[in-house]
Amino acid sequence: MSDETRGVTRRTFLSTAAAATAFAGAPLPLRAQGDTVPPPQIASPGRPQGTEKFGASVDGIPIIDAHIHLFDGRRTQGAGYMGSAAYRAQSQISLPAMYASLGRPSGVVGAIIVESSARLEDNDWYLEVSQADPFMVGVSGRLDPYDAQFGQNVARLQKNPLYRAIRASRFYTNTDGKVTLDAVAVNNLKLLAQADLAQDTANPSMALMTANVMLADAIPNLRIIMDHLPSFDPAPDGQAAYEAVVKEMAARPNIFVKLSEVYHPRVDTKQVAGDYMPLRDRLEYLFGMFGEDRVIFGSDYPNSYGVATISEEVGLMKKFFSAKTRVQAEKYFWRNAARIYKYVKRTADQPSLA
Repeated sequence: MSDETRGVTRRTFLSTAAAATAFAGAPLPLRAQGDTVPPPQIASPGRPQGTEKFGASVDGIPIIDAHIHLFDGRRTQGAGYMGSAAYRAQSQISLPAMYASLGRPSGVVGAIIVESSARLEDNDWYLEVSQADPFMVGVSGRLDPYDAQFGQNVARLQKNPLYRAIRASRFYTNTDGKVTLDAVAVNNLKLLAQADLAQDTANPSMALMTANVMLADAIPNLRIIMDHLPSFDPAPDGQAAYEAVVKEMAARPNIFVKLSEVYHPRVDTKQVAGDYMPLRDRLEYLFGMFGEDRVIFGSDYPNSYGVATISEEVGLMKKFFSAKTRVQAEKYFWRNAARIYKYVKRTADQPSLA
């Protein structure tokens, strides 16, 4: 298990056949190889839906989903990651049009792909697929910060304006709980900052959050995004340490967080928490720590398939922000993504800061 992995994540939870069966009621047949219709979304009773009306602070806000995954298992080289177990039991592909058909009814008008493959060439595939569909406004690819060709790869890929970030969570060493940054990785990540690209990191662990603090100090002009922070469930004896490292991250203005994977299987119960009030309390804590200018929306689809529908992911956050101002909601649903990723507006309904 890597330094970035912690307890039971949404991805490991969904890797079990039991999760797929519990979600769908019974396993569904794998969809035809050429079928680009997304697997059906099955709602959980009682959850707020993105199609509902919540009030003036959120209704009608265009949404940029800053965290989706794309892949095509039909390619000659296949795909190492193909969504949750519930998803890959039904489909081997996740393409922009498939997601857009599900997200648009809830107000999603564009998306950013976050990598799910270690292959260098898949950065080009992400760009090719995204370039072909104007629903996609950005790519967060993957480059190895230890690779001697890191700078050359950044220079080549950033020539495409859709290439806005990389996700790199391995840039430090964790030895018996002592976290140290690796100089080679840090020097390469400085090139990322010089290129005005952002860095996603995942999944939240004490070691990774500590490393993010150190990296933020080492490269203060690098925009660092901690993905899926609400999914971290500290043990009772680790609560103080967790709050301390969150406080340290919040003190670094170049660390941003995705309030994503809010619906997730808890480490202690292995169950997906669905009651709104505990989820709201965690969101209030993180929103209070990082503030309105440093939080971003993401659905994590189709890794989220089997835990929550896209409508439920959006609906939960619309309900939360219905108690905030419209400006705060706009920042969360698209303005912060525009400022942090600097995504590319490609259609008339996609919002921009210009």
